[in-house]
Amino acid sequence: MAKKKATRKKRAAARPHKPARRAAGKLRLSMMIGSYEIVRALKEGAVTPKGIELVVADYPGTRDIHDKVARGEACDINEYNGGEYVVQKHRGRDDITALPVFLHRRFRHGFIYVNASGRVSKPADLAGGRIACRTLGAAAHYWMRGILEEDHGVAHRGVTWVIQDEDEASRQAPAELKIERLAKGRKVEELLLAGEVDAMLAPNVTRMIGEGDPRVRRLFPDYREREIAWYRRTGFFPIMHVTTISAQVVARHPWVVESLVLAFEEAKQLAYRRLANPRNVPLAWFRTWWEEERALLGPDPWEYGLSDLNRRNYDTLVGWVHRQVLTGPRPALQGLFPKEAFEIGLPLPRLHPIDHDKF
Repeated sequence: MAKKKATRKKRAAARPHKPARRAAGKLRLSMMIGSYEIVRALKEGAVTPKGIELVVADYPGTRDIHDKVARGEACDINEYNGGEYVVQKHRGRDDITALPVFLHRRFRHGFIYVNASGRVSKPADLAGGRIACRTLGAAAHYWMRGILEEDHGVAHRGVTWVIQDEDEASRQAPAELKIERLAKGRKVEELLLAGEVDAMLAPNVTRMIGEGDPRVRRLFPDYREREIAWYRRTGFFPIMHVTTISAQVVARHPWVVESLVLAFEEAKQLAYRRLANPRNVPLAWFRTWWEEERALLGPDPWEYGLSDLNRRNYDTLVGWVHRQVLTGPRPALQGLFPKEAFEIGLPLPRLHPIDHDKF
């Protein structure tokens, strides 16, 4: 008996997080999300979801958290690649579902890089070429491939995709998609610098761009103007990440969906109120940029909930994931979010209005 108890304790210690359970009348859930300004109040405890005790786990970084969620080794609530989530659900994963809380969005025209001395001077020059990316399935890459295809005629199946690391997207991509795997130890940045590929996609600002390497430039030097024009045409501030939650927790406690969405919303509103004060941000023209952005994107660019705009925004990503790497029926939003997510009243309540007179 003692040996069995010791074994059970050892297994419990090895678990990546504590399972959901009632504690002091509340449901205890673990959470692993980025340390963004819009979630600070939630992570620090200034905002608490109704009926829930959150146990906040350390955030391992963008790449690592996506890998942990993919392997089922993360927490009850996790930030996750919105494209990879579609792939996982399409192949039958049913232990997670998604909250309509989109913690990461980013415009993407500025993240297509080319060799400054290469043959590419305009998007059409990429047709039939070789484009590198670390993985095939980053959410950013779906958006960029979609933009290149729909707006510039660069068919994704007419390009050879040179990838550094395998992921779920590349492993189940259709045979007609041209994929070239790099030898272990080689980096896609090296290929771009050497002119061995025509372009490179990246979810982040690369070191080459950050340090001003003259051998690399953006495909769209005027990316901001293009992104503004694209937004005015589509209405989309592109969704990159969703927030996953244990499907078992939702099945047992369906009220957690609304509770968590409202808590994330309150934390975001507190962040807006803090950031509206230019004293809190060490940038000379921050308030000017704030006003310009709000005039273009509206008062809540990080809108949560399944509004018509958010449905069309995320469904565009879903459609590009399906077109680019999946086979079979196109995933529907109803299979990606629980029914409770569609029942949340919109717009979400405004709890912390900004007092501009204080600034």
